[in-house]
Amino acid sequence: MKSNTAKKNRKIQELIKMQYEELEVKVNSYLEMLYNLYGDEYLNNAFESEEVLEYILSDDMNEKIYALQKMLLKKDDFIDDPFEVMDEIEQKIAYLTAKRKVEVEIEKKVEELLENHNEKFIDDLKLSIMKKRKGPENSKTLKKLAELQKLETVKLSKSIMEVLRPSSVDEIVGQDRAITAILSKLASPYPQHIILYGPPGVGKTTTARLAFQIARMLRSTPFSDEAPFVEVDGTTLRWDPRDITNPLLGSVHDPIYQGSKRDFAETGTPEPKLGLVTKAHGGILFIDEIGEMDYFLQNKLLKVLEDKKVEFSSSYYDPDDENVPEYIKMLFNDGAPADFVLIGATTRSPEEINPALRSRCAEVYFEPLSKKNIQQIVLNAAKKLKIKIDDDVPEIISQYTIEGRKAINILADAYGYVLYNKNIKHIRIKKQDVLDIISLSKLTPYYKEYASDRMEVGKVFGLAVSGFIGSILEIEAAAFPKENGSVRFNETAGSMAKDSVFNAASVIRRLTGEDISNYDIHVNIIGGGNVDGPSAGAAITVAILSAITEKKVRQNVAITGEISILGEIKPVGGVNEKIHGAIQAGMKKVIVPKENMDEINKDLEIEIIPVTNIEEVLSVVF
Repeated sequence: MKSNTAKKNRKIQELIKMQYEELEVKVNSYLEMLYNLYGDEYLNNAFESEEVLEYILSDDMNEKIYALQKMLLKKDDFIDDPFEVMDEIEQKIAYLTAKRKVEVEIEKKVEELLENHNEKFIDDLKLSIMKKRKGPENSKTLKKLAELQKLETVKLSKSIMEVLRPSSVDEIVGQDRAITAILSKLASPYPQHIILYGPPGVGKTTTARLAFQIARMLRSTPFSDEAPFVEVDGTTLRWDPRDITNPLLGSVHDPIYQGSKRDFAETGTPEPKLGLVTKAHGGILFIDEIGEMDYFLQNKLLKVLEDKKVEFSSSYYDPDDENVPEYIKMLFNDGAPADFVLIGATTRSPEEINPALRSRCAEVYFEPLSKKNIQQIVLNAAKKLKIKIDDDVPEIISQYTIEGRKAINILADAYGYVLYNKNIKHIRIKKQDVLDIISLSKLTPYYKEYASDRMEVGKVFGLAVSGFIGSILEIEAAAFPKENGSVRFNETAGSMAKDSVFNAASVIRRLTGEDISNYDIHVNIIGGGNVDGPSAGAAITVAILSAITEKKVRQNVAITGEISILGEIKPVGGVNEKIHGAIQAGMKKVIVPKENMDEINKDLEIEIIPVTNIEEVLSVVF
């Protein structure tokens, strides 16, 4: 399996290398064309005036592209996608070449006319150039056009997220398994529909976009070089029962509704409007937050996935009407093509997604980002911004977020803060600058450091998961000898967690011979958390046993697992997310059910101890 993955990765790297070699040939060819067009002296002076001559002479291809971008496109932005920039540069060079050719031809004609003193012909030429074109324009429409054209000339810089967005899968941090999973599902001749699960800010959208770029280069896939990647937010898509507006699937504008073209309205012809599913034909339709889509619209989408086309209907449509254009007849008779691969992303859990939609899609899970992942994202962002940062900055930022997007925003705030306060050319973000931004933004640490090397009686760390985020449960227990004692648990704790206490009673009695009815026992989850499910059973058992026997428990170990009345440790859900929560809390070890080991990411930087029964748990924590 690993050998196949390695071969695929090598193949992908070879394709990317070939692509960049072709890019280098293009850049050198364009430079040669420009020098032939304007001459060495003129062009070098032009590059020097734009302060990019040293970049043109550089061996670094990105610097050459940057110089061409600044010189020809008048853009001083960071190069996010060199291939996209090269398309714009190519169009500009084609324009300049055509313009220069026209200028040379006109200069020759002007010289001939001047030699012949043909003043009348020159006057006629001027009149023909200055002749006004007839049309619907008037002074008011021309004024509005001028205002729009003026607005078009105003350009702000790209957003920080555009500048710092990864331009290759190698720049995506902490999601190697998810990247491999997506590529394996798109690289086939029969690509699959996919749902991406994971917390916000971990790179689901970017990964899907970059994976599709790679898939388009592979010969094994059905995607062409021009295959589209259509992106939409599921929260904006709502079902319209009248079918007047439906940007996802398409709709029909009947003549009675405003919006139909005048000529269609006059002839009573309904006009179909194509939706995003048709625009994505032959490519990818990416729906972010697909779990937020209207439920009825999800069912309509399922129908399109099955039929690979969208059907239109209207009571105004008459197939025998000679005034109906052929393309409208084709849409009503045959439907609009909609053969695409669906990729949906969501922060919801799989159980909350439409079961029918899930059954048609492969599922890929993105993992929460660790502190080290966040630190690497900050370092990559600083490199792209071409700024220097203190060594403490990535560590500080990683304490306040687990989202890559949020980490970049904190760094961007500090970047603007330094520019505003110091107004210097060479930016260096210091530790205090980041602390000032954190204070101004009223940020609080995302995770607390729970682990320590000491040992305590009656205190155990369990693990919980909410959505895709793992967290620590501080479980404490106190026991007081008393006849006919009682057990008290948090009122806010879940019913299954309370059941775990009674399972623990059976296990403790079997292990020690003690009946917990001889004690007043109080079990508390600090913070009053509601434990959804039985996964804290093993941890609760250890806490009560420690309180009764007064044995101290290690405080650098976290436990997850359901406890049975026979003392067996049963599997739980969200185990990877829980392990991430343990890592963020500083734990050195995490105890998990052995039956969960097949689904666990073995590359996580923590000692994972699989167990099958409570005796194995006790041998680690005591």
